[in-house]
Amino acid sequence: MVLVRRGVVEVDVDRVGAGPPVVLLGSIAGGRRVWDRLVDSLLDRYRVLTLEMHGHGATPPWTGDRPQTLTDAVRLVHAVTAGGTERLGLVGHSFGGAVAMRAAVELGERVRALVLVEPTPFALLARAGRDDLFDAVRASRDRLRAGLAAGRPDEAARELTDHWLGPGVWDRLPAERRAAIDRGLAHRLAEFEALTDPGLTLAEVATAEAPTLLIHDPGSLEPVRALVDVLAEARPDWERAAVPGAGQWAPLTGAAALTPLIGEFLDRHLGR
Repeated sequence: MVLVRRGVVEVDVDRVGAGPPVVLLGSIAGGRRVWDRLVDSLLDRYRVLTLEMHGHGATPPWTGDRPQTLTDAVRLVHAVTAGGTERLGLVGHSFGGAVAMRAAVELGERVRALVLVEPTPFALLARAGRDDLFDAVRASRDRLRAGLAAGRPDEAARELTDHWLGPGVWDRLPAERRAAIDRGLAHRLAEFEALTDPGLTLAEVATAEAPTLLIHDPGSLEPVRALVDVLAEARPDWERAAVPGAGQWAPLTGAAALTPLIGEFLDRHLGR
């Protein structure tokens, strides 16, 4: 772990391997460890940078006087890529996928490969006329906010986990995973705010020219499936790959299928 400082921005990042840089962006679901198998498969030919988002690892939490936005989160990516001109790849899952989308727009021609594993810029659902699904996501966000405000983090963690990962999942998690989720609830709320930003548009996240691979599990929750369809319709040039059974923690639980998919795509567009 290295704590990179760029101006007022601090970011916790692991760097391994050598070659063109590949930046991995995850979500609250397990931190950087979810990428372990992918990192091991890439480090022989890429310099892999695994970032912790605000409030995870040693990256300070979001402390702004307004809700966090995707552009705020992208400052972490800029902190570890600034000063260079070399081509790079971005790989993001869930919230990290949404951040990767915005980062690709901001970084422009430097991004030669973009891999999105069920990215979640949920505000785009409303723009596509799926207000019912967007309202359901906002309701989950609001229940989390209310639970934290009422001083009931355990109840909030249980509700959030079982809603997004399935009934009874919370009770089956080991104590250390529950503790990690409890610690990350306030940061999860900050991420929800960014993902449900009503001002977010397709132009801000889906106009990068980089070759893009969109990976999804056909069995994911309806808001996630619908959002994948929205993105695929907006960008028919993006490659799309279905990984049945990958689950909501796809980089971890679906690693056997995701690892070769991502590696092949990066080799085709970044490694050549």
